[in-house]
Amino acid sequence: MKVDIFDFKFDRSLIADQPANPRDSSRLLDLSEEDKIIDRHFYDLPDILHSGDVLVFNDTKVIPARLYGSRGLAKVEVTLYRPVDGIIWWAFIKNAKRLHFGDCIYFYTDDIIPEKSDFSASVLEKKNDDGVLIRFNCPVEKLTVNLQKYGLMPLPPYIKRDKPTQGGGWDKYNDKENYQTIYARYEGAVAAPTAGLHFTKRVFDALEKKGIQKVFVTLHVGAGTFLPVKTEDTKDHKMHTEYCEISSEACDILNKAKAQGRRIIAVGTTSLRLLETAADNHGTLHPFTGDTDIFITPGYKFKVIDMIITNFHLPKSTLFMLICAIAGTDRMKKAYQHAIDERYRFYSYGDSCIIKCVNKI
Repeated sequence: MKVDIFDFKFDRSLIADQPANPRDSSRLLDLSEEDKIIDRHFYDLPDILHSGDVLVFNDTKVIPARLYGSRGLAKVEVTLYRPVDGIIWWAFIKNAKRLHFGDCIYFYTDDIIPEKSDFSASVLEKKNDDGVLIRFNCPVEKLTVNLQKYGLMPLPPYIKRDKPTQGGGWDKYNDKENYQTIYARYEGAVAAPTAGLHFTKRVFDALEKKGIQKVFVTLHVGAGTFLPVKTEDTKDHKMHTEYCEISSEACDILNKAKAQGRRIIAVGTTSLRLLETAADNHGTLHPFTGDTDIFITPGYKFKVIDMIITNFHLPKSTLFMLICAIAGTDRMKKAYQHAIDERYRFYSYGDSCIIKCVNKI
């Protein structure tokens, strides 16, 4: 399938660089009925859903995986994306051409210069597609503490931030709070499950009052989710793997709901990808712990979900391909054009939509 099919044009001024305040005041494009497009706000979500519906949330927690470092005079920007073990990670590194095997990178903050840093990593390997393999020079039990001290949230490249400078304020945009769902629990993601960023206690309370059930699964979102599709055909694109878990308890709740004809709504593409990975060909979910590299494009028949809540995605991205698989490419292109015309806010900190799945087994 040609990647150009999933291209569209829009004004880049629509890219949100800060979330709505409060979060649930963001806009919600309602595509829950096949033939309608309705403009709403996220706090309207409980009015769209039915008593007995089940929402599936990804409770992964984003770690501050972006680090600024120095190898001599060369400055580098490191984004961790996949652990090999406790202290060895694959990372995407800006200015990586300046790095060689055995080099030591000293990390810094706005008030700790590289020469005084007690946090560093050594270069083990470089690969074109996979980035750079590094080993942190600290005990594994200290790595989390060091990341909290030296790291910033790994925002996607389309959210522009000034590079931190000495005395400049290490998190002046408050991204460590903003780029985290209110229900985040298990550390391991290096990108947020952004559909969940809109939920607030007010919305949760309204969902509970309506009789809507919540289920939590875990998929540690990788930085590979932001990588563009560089191939001309989808069959040639390589997906990065991501670690995920779904418990037997979660499977039992969802299988029961499905058997009773109740609707299952994935909160975000990450929750959806885990559900589709864990389901058999009959749509029955089984406990799963491991990696997934599932790549969903139009023609796929969904086994579990009835709807999805998701943000607006990049042109020619794997995520836009996924939602086209859910509702049809023509339907989603028309919906996106409506969102563009109505100046919805796009991408990770932007607005969201709720979409009915029409391509099911």
